[in-house]
This record gives sequence, C-alpha cells and structure tokens, in this order.
Amino acid sequence: MSTSMHSHLLTPTALAAFAPAHHIHADALPWIPADTAGKSSKPLSFMPGNSGFVELLRMEPGVVMPLHRHSGPIHAWNLTGSRRLCTGELVGPGDYVYEPPGNTDWWKIEGDVPMVALVIVHGEVEFINALGEVRGRATAATQLQHYIAYCKQHGIEPVHSFVGQ
Repeated sequence: MSTSMHSHLLTPTALAAFAPAHHIHADALPWIPADTAGKSSKPLSFMPGNSGFVELLRMEPGVVMPLHRHSGPIHAWNLTGSRRLCTGELVGPGDYVYEPPGNTDWWKIEGDVPMVALVIVHGEVEFINALGEVRGRATAATQLQHYIAYCKQHGIEPVHSFVGQ
C-alpha cells in the first residue's frame, strides 16, 4: 500500500481521536527506597481508580521480599539478577512470572547481581505475617503518595502525568 493511501491517518484531525500516549524516560526517574532495606522501585504508571500500578522493582542480593498476598493478578519480567521463589523455582534474567489473584508467597534475591524486574500489579499487595494478618498494603494510591513524598523531600519535580491519575 502506498503512503498516499494512508496519509489521512496522519492528519491532526484523525490523530485527535486517539488518547495521548504517556512516554516516560525511566532512566531519569529516581529509585524510590522502600521500607525494606535493599528494596527500591521506579514508578512507571499508577492505574486509574486505585486499580494497580506498574514499576521497575530493584532488590539487592540477599534481600527477602516478605510474605505477601495479591488481590489481583501480577505479571513480573526479570530483567537482571535472580530470585528464588518460596516454592523453590529460580527466576533469572528474561524469565516471566504470572501470579494469579490470591497468590501468597515470598522470595529471596540470589547471586551477586541486583534483581530488576518490570512488575505489573493489578489490585493491591497485602503484606502479611505468618498468621495471615495484614501488616501493610501497597496500592496505586499508597505508591503514588510515597512517590510524591519522596520527590518533595528531595526537591524533585514529580512526573506530571502521574499526579493527575
């Protein structure tokens, strides 16, 4: 097909019908430290209606992700480093993990390279104790609040597209 046949798709009038994409330079975002030492994240998106969030998660070697439960599905793609799931599987660079709603687990970073994973969280993450009692929650709202507070504390201008969600 020739370019002229589809040139109408590139007109400002035609493009106005599409919602704008949100492009973020992830390298420019700060790593936001978590309450767990050796764990940090770069927020990439906060889903509308507190329905979830997307982040780059980084954890240093030896750090344990505490026992937690997911209210919605989780998708995680390991970019670097390795983690051993509580069920024994070793998840390394390039590996993908799907966790269904209700999944409860913990895991530990292995090796001498920090683990970085692209994580898509639907719903919330409940951090629980051995009795199953909730001791903390991570939601789109709590992650956004943590991000804004970190930016304010360090004199960083928050990414504008995050704040309006």
